[in-house]
Amino acid sequence: MKKTEHSFALPAYAESRLANDPPLRAVRAFEAIARLGSVTQAAGELAISPSAVSHQLKVLEGYLQMPLTERQGRKLVLSQQGREYYRSIRAAFNVLRQATEHLVEQAQTRQVTISLIPLFGMGWFIPRLPAFMRNHPQTEINVVYANHRNYLSDASDMSIRFGNGQWAGYQSEKLISGKMVPVCSRAFLRLHGHIDTPEQLLQMPLLHDEERTTWPQWFMQQGVKRPARKSGPLFEDGLLTLAGVQAGLGCALMREPLIASWLESGELVKIFDAPIEDGRDYYLCVRQDSEMTQDGKLLQSWLRRAAESGEITL
Repeated sequence: MKKTEHSFALPAYAESRLANDPPLRAVRAFEAIARLGSVTQAAGELAISPSAVSHQLKVLEGYLQMPLTERQGRKLVLSQQGREYYRSIRAAFNVLRQATEHLVEQAQTRQVTISLIPLFGMGWFIPRLPAFMRNHPQTEINVVYANHRNYLSDASDMSIRFGNGQWAGYQSEKLISGKMVPVCSRAFLRLHGHIDTPEQLLQMPLLHDEERTTWPQWFMQQGVKRPARKSGPLFEDGLLTLAGVQAGLGCALMREPLIASWLESGELVKIFDAPIEDGRDYYLCVRQDSEMTQDGKLLQSWLRRAAESGEITL
């Protein structure tokens, strides 16, 4: 079988092709030819004429300066370079198709995406979520992590954020308090004995959530004159701090609404009912640049009621 000869004149646009994107319409036409096995079928899928598909193939071959197809009798097949190129681009086209299908499916479903800080999700939101799902089974809930270090990257329909309530591009309303109370595990108390005074607590191992300045502020608020030690493990977020408390590593200042279930079970103990505020609370935030869907409004209203009542089953 005789292979056709290819000769190429380098188009002007291809002179700097290594610095530019390839002609994407031509790449798409080649991918369809390679996947479907013929110019005619590719033309049918792309809703253009077979001659237009052949033209796009020539454009791509001219850009690459190499043959991607060859004739075997009356049949057009991929050359060795064409097979290698198709293997390389096939995964990219699969990703594009899957992303498109996912977006279309999302638009057709009643899905609401909410982003949360891990401990808020585990300690407050998820225990209450079954009640919402029983009352609104038609609403699909998508729960993702909130990038609380960079909220600008958040693409969720709504988010629960921790801070002062000021985020550009968002409308925010306070959901629950961020007050902290000193806690430890019951196992820790069995090992170290009951803690009766803040001065006695000062002698205990202390854990720090995000920063080391909060314990000194709490002791000052309690009238303890001696400066609090800033030593002890420092954890990046509340979920890690909770794990440290549960492991008996020491006492921590934690936000009571998020650990309520562990306090009720007796696994954790509130050492003193002496809260401290650091100016940060948990806020329900929605985007100002898009209209909330009806299902989003249902979740938004339910979150408000859950925060006001404090109940897990609504």
